[in-house]
Amino acid sequence: MAASVFCGGKVLRTFSRSFQGKNAKNVFSRYASTSQKKKAAKDSAPTRTARNIVLVEGVRTPFLMSGTSYADLLPHDVQRGALEGLVSRTGINKDAVDHIVIGTVIQEVKTSNIAREAALSAGFSDKIPCHTVTMACISSNQAITSAIGLVASGQCDTVIAGGVEFMSDVPIRLSRPLRKTLLSMNKAKTLGARLGLLSKIRPGYLSPELPAVAEFSTGETMGHSGDRLAAAFGVSRKEQDEYALRSHTLAHKATSAGNLEDLIPYKVPGRTQTVTADNGIRVSSPEQMAKLKPAFVKPHGTVTAANASFLTDGGSACLIMSEDKALAMGFKPKAYLREFVYTSQDPKDQLLLGPTYATPKVLERAGLTLEDIDVFEFHEAFAGQILANLKAMDSDWFAQNYMGRSSKVGVPPMEKFNTWGGSLSIGHPFGATGVRLVTTAANRLLKEGGKYGLVAACAAGGLGHGMVVERYPS
Repeated sequence: MAASVFCGGKVLRTFSRSFQGKNAKNVFSRYASTSQKKKAAKDSAPTRTARNIVLVEGVRTPFLMSGTSYADLLPHDVQRGALEGLVSRTGINKDAVDHIVIGTVIQEVKTSNIAREAALSAGFSDKIPCHTVTMACISSNQAITSAIGLVASGQCDTVIAGGVEFMSDVPIRLSRPLRKTLLSMNKAKTLGARLGLLSKIRPGYLSPELPAVAEFSTGETMGHSGDRLAAAFGVSRKEQDEYALRSHTLAHKATSAGNLEDLIPYKVPGRTQTVTADNGIRVSSPEQMAKLKPAFVKPHGTVTAANASFLTDGGSACLIMSEDKALAMGFKPKAYLREFVYTSQDPKDQLLLGPTYATPKVLERAGLTLEDIDVFEFHEAFAGQILANLKAMDSDWFAQNYMGRSSKVGVPPMEKFNTWGGSLSIGHPFGATGVRLVTTAANRLLKEGGKYGLVAACAAGGLGHGMVVERYPS
């Protein structure tokens, strides 16, 4: 019954039929015990440019649930904190930065080029060019790869890439009829003309247009899409709750162990308060999670507030340089930034499957296999989205029918997968998460002694991103 309720499209019905029966085992339990035999790691991943490009350092402000300690700020205030934290952490001279690029999704209209406003407020020279990019939930991934392009082309040696999202105060528009009336009043030359325009305003004009986390092309919220995807791949509510509990538990452990070292304290402007920790990590119990009602598809949905990422405020920033420049300035890089890819699928039926498509492509470009990867950092939009991707990656049928591949991608071992928590627990400021993923992958490689990390993420519009990072040698 669940499949018939959720699977509105032909493609999803096909998914659902294929993933029933023997394929509908507890996907979390299966992958939690997966341990693939590791092949000998390659000496080094190839680079396609004449320059090795490195991640020197990455930082982020604490990621906070929207409406909490950052609520009275503007987005560029939060991004400024990330930029200042990066400068403090690295000690880099601000004048040594050649370019700054920042990702964001829901733009504050007063600071449309938020990269520029945040940089100026953080004390960077007005001679440093800055630009802003947007690519839904992979916006700061795009900021990083834009920085890579600037360095690889020889245009720059030193670039700061980052991202910010501020869900506590999103722009709310007046209705279009009211906007048109008010704009016409600006052109009216007489009082009578203005009064005439005012007389045309109707009560319905006063209803505001509220922003929605929804696909423009389909009108469907991402949560609804997550519900449909989980149903299509036979991912149960219990499996989703188990995975979400895993994320929160691992994030709590990583926080207690001091592993989330990308986090920097943030002094809230205008207050005596200094925020020092993420505030969305909640280690609950299966019983408590099971009590929550569906958040999107009611009454039969499986996505709830407990197994979905929450609306989050936060900013991130990282320092990207050519290797020779970094060494000349006395820096010890964390990782090489190797290959990356972007993918795009149908935004209705395959909205959240970006990791499935990006993983094999980026591995092939890097000349690596899944077994060569020591650290996996995948964006967690919803627990159901992660588990559906794992099932798709583990399916020969899906690979052959939808990816044009002869065999399945393969499944990341869970002992290497998001072991310090993820977006479900740490938080997901849309524009900032990409930097967190890449920095966490690099930090895990250093902590665990691994060589290669793989970052993957989905995004609105059916977009996806994959990147290989390589630990910088001791």
